[in-house]
Amino acid sequence: MMDYTLKNEYVDLKLSAYGGQLTSIKANAIEYLWQGDAAYWSGQAPILFPIVGSLRNKEATVGKNKTCHMERHGVARKQNFDMIACTGESISFSFDSNESTLSQFPYRFHLIEKYVLHQNSIEVQYIVQNTGDGVLPFQIGGHPGFNCPLLQGERFEDYQIEFEYPETADCPQIVPDTGLVDVENRRRVLTDSKTLPLKHSLFYKDALIFDRLKSRNVKLRNPHTGHYVALSFHDFNNLLIWSSSNDGPFVALEPWSGLATCSDESDVFEEKRGIYLLEPRQMKSFSHTITVG
Repeated sequence: MMDYTLKNEYVDLKLSAYGGQLTSIKANAIEYLWQGDAAYWSGQAPILFPIVGSLRNKEATVGKNKTCHMERHGVARKQNFDMIACTGESISFSFDSNESTLSQFPYRFHLIEKYVLHQNSIEVQYIVQNTGDGVLPFQIGGHPGFNCPLLQGERFEDYQIEFEYPETADCPQIVPDTGLVDVENRRRVLTDSKTLPLKHSLFYKDALIFDRLKSRNVKLRNPHTGHYVALSFHDFNNLLIWSSSNDGPFVALEPWSGLATCSDESDVFEEKRGIYLLEPRQMKSFSHTITVG
């Protein structure tokens, strides 16, 4: 599978046509992006489409009389994309629905992932086009993981999550065996605070789901060195923060349009949280921005 490079005087990126995803973000001689390790998590920065998280029993009813059957995070993240455009500071990949995706999700679509460098920031764009005859229902999200710690000699606990505004956050709990969300069972994570100190035990029961944030900018930062990864996610309703339950040396900052199937939801796909309904031949774009320093 082809690999590609994108760089400017601030950042050096590597990308793969497999999943159309980032595989390296280097700046200041530091590798910011998680490099994948099956002992913890083999992924790096997949796109989540047309679901984020899991469906109940991996199934849902769509279009009133059809059924979709998908594994966690949908059908696009393990596909081979085509590189369709590359300039000095941007690159685009595309993927079209095929027999494999249609057997899981009975809708035709054209999906583009575009990466644009702006100094030390990477704008990540997702563009969804409905190439079928009916309305296309979908969720979408990102799942970039970042090394934590960033430097040798540091500890995971040296880092913190810094929010744009003071937040009081009661995070709904994820059912570990299924990945579904128990929205009636919430855990207080923040009380009128902009700072969440990191510790591995935060993730022993899966990700932290922030579904009621005021903030649309967060940082993963070591206050002692000042090194950080920032995520801006204005086009997304939810932020998930995740690391593996076996003390993985990384943190994923995940902008999601919706959530996995929730305890108060039916199995009708169109009724899930954060579903977009796209008319035939229409397009919708989303973006989030990763900044490193």
